Amino acid sequence: MAFGRQTLSLVLFSWLSIELTCLIESISTNNPRIEWKKIKNGVPSYVYFQNKISGDLEHRALLKEPANLVILNASRSDTAQYRCEVAAIDDQKPFDEILISLAVRVKPVMPRCSVPEAVTVGSSTELRCIENEGFPQSQYQWFKNSEELPEDPKTSSKFYNSSYTMNTETGSLKFRSVKKEDAGEYHCQARNEAGWSKCNPQTMEVYDLDIVGMFLKVLGGVAAFIFVVVGICQIQKSGYCSCKDHRETNYKVPQHDNRMDYASPDEGHFRHKSSFVI
Repeated sequence: MAFGRQTLSLVLFSWLSIELTCLIESISTNNPRIEWKKIKNGVPSYVYFQNKISGDLEHRALLKEPANLVILNASRSDTAQYRCEVAAIDDQKPFDEILISLAVRVKPVMPRCSVPEAVTVGSSTELRCIENEGFPQSQYQWFKNSEELPEDPKTSSKFYNSSYTMNTETGSLKFRSVKKEDAGEYHCQARNEAGWSKCNPQTMEVYDLDIVGMFLKVLGGVAAFIFVVVGICQIQKSGYCSCKDHRETNYKVPQHDNRMDYASPDEGHFRHKSSFVI
């Protein structure tokens, strides 16, 4: 048997199948024992054992004669080392193996971009870009009017006065203080070793701060408040909010020092409750 070591790196979509070759030469043993193992993060697990597929490839892999392993619908989770082991007890070399390193690369899909439609001069804002399908993880780059923005605006004479900061890991483009010249069409590109993809351009408009309009709004609010307060005062002054009928009169029996109680006038007489001497 003559084996060796292979390194296999693939760029693929989720529906692609791949074949790992385990070529057996100069063998004299009938029905040699063939095993495939997947080694990920240093931990081996069976892929083909006792003439059947097992593990996480149980329903999407098969063995192709004489010993090739075919992975169906390969995905980025299949990135690992695969070891083919052949035992031929009647051969001069009864055991041999081959180690194949498989690196699955998935091209990014169109990223989701968020660009504010309009902002005012001097305000802060953030543009966002994200995609989760690419493998390895995508890096992000922003463009303005189809021109690539430098990661640091201070390195470019054209963008030197801009206040943005770009995070190529998260896809964030933050403006600390927006300027008129920051207006334009923006789009983001996600890229990795397998390729790149971009979102459609979106326009961000920048407006001057409307001082007069803000003053008029504040003035209108103050005037409305004064009008409401004056209206409430007028209503209270006119007595519309009184909870008592002003036509009612509360009479209270007067108290006198001579210890006599005077009843209400409609009784027509008075009654003393204690003796007195003239």
